[in-house]
Amino acid sequence: MFYKADLHIHSHYAKATSPQLTLELLAKWAAIKGIQLLGTGDFTHPAWLKEIKEKLKAAGNGFFYLKNAGDTGFCLSTEISSVYVYGNKVRKNHNLVYMPDIDAVERFNKKLSKYGDLSSDGRPTVTLSSRDLLEMVLEISDHAHLVPAHAWTPWFSTLGSKGGYDSIEECFRDLTPDIFAIETGLSSDPAMNWQWSKLDHLAMMSSSDAHSLHNLGREVNLFDTDFTYDAMFNAVKNKNGFSGTYEFFPEEGKYSFDGHRKCGISMSPELSNKVNNICPVCKKQLTIGVMSRVSKLSDRSVAVRPANAAAFEYIIPLREILSEINGTGVNSIKVEKAYTNAISFFGNEFALLKEAPPDGIRKYDPVLGEAISRMRLGKVNRVAGYDGIYGKIMLFEKDELQKNKSTQVSLFI
Repeated sequence: MFYKADLHIHSHYAKATSPQLTLELLAKWAAIKGIQLLGTGDFTHPAWLKEIKEKLKAAGNGFFYLKNAGDTGFCLSTEISSVYVYGNKVRKNHNLVYMPDIDAVERFNKKLSKYGDLSSDGRPTVTLSSRDLLEMVLEISDHAHLVPAHAWTPWFSTLGSKGGYDSIEECFRDLTPDIFAIETGLSSDPAMNWQWSKLDHLAMMSSSDAHSLHNLGREVNLFDTDFTYDAMFNAVKNKNGFSGTYEFFPEEGKYSFDGHRKCGISMSPELSNKVNNICPVCKKQLTIGVMSRVSKLSDRSVAVRPANAAAFEYIIPLREILSEINGTGVNSIKVEKAYTNAISFFGNEFALLKEAPPDGIRKYDPVLGEAISRMRLGKVNRVAGYDGIYGKIMLFEKDELQKNKSTQVSLFI
């Protein structure tokens, strides 16, 4: 079975998230997006786990469904923030944890609660190191797994410039062989990771880290396996049945370039190196982004795809495409109407973004058809994000859409 899985999301109990992140609405929006499987997110939070137990039923394959209705599957997942000192340095790492059943979750939560207040946030902060957290996960179940989250992000990641390490081995030490994948994050793609031979054996997973319904599926994993928990993770481990990912263009991520948000300074790795990573305005250190970090740690000047590595393709969320076409914000009434109409016609968002024939999209809307074709071919203009500010991926030149609107015959037919 071919399916799409977004395995890193949050609930309404996590900080800085939408109150609409309920199980019912998550299932509804997964169908709108064209996603068959979601992580539950936040199973460490007592109130969210209570909702999971009350509203979901086990399907007998390691996945769960709403008791009343819906075809969307759920996988028990959470993100954990580890803040601790190791090697005379404060480390801040985020890790994703997956469990096969409710019993395993409850036993894990009981152990983890000794190291932090699980009710304080859907993504709890604990004093346990990443290595020791992995050990705890492995002790709970042979079917429990840990994947480093957004591995390159400056703040709170395994390899980030602020609180991370210079290698996976330094972080997880003797338990490194139990790390079989990393999450690339929005500011990194598999090709960037293929510049470092030490990562060649790892699978490159990607999920949305959604804090709102609209952001579901902005990155997603692709599988062609039996629709079971064990089959899914075996596919990732064995690189057989893990078909790849749909990815952000990495420049759109919030930490692509180096920069300083307060001063409005954004720099490519080459430029920031020339100024010794110092902000030319305030003279403080720049936040070192993912591109610089990859360049520093990698041992290849260009990506070399490992023989068994899964493929990936870029996507742009449909609302962003419609926002550019209409010249209005992604949450505008005009974009909302265009989005609803397109979903009604094509069935779901991924059907339009990746599956519908180009000619069919052009017949529906010539400008949208041209936009989707350019996205699929990677013909985009990129403005890189930096220091917590999202970048921009543009499909049209500055005045191209205006010229199209001013002519009676579309330029894109």
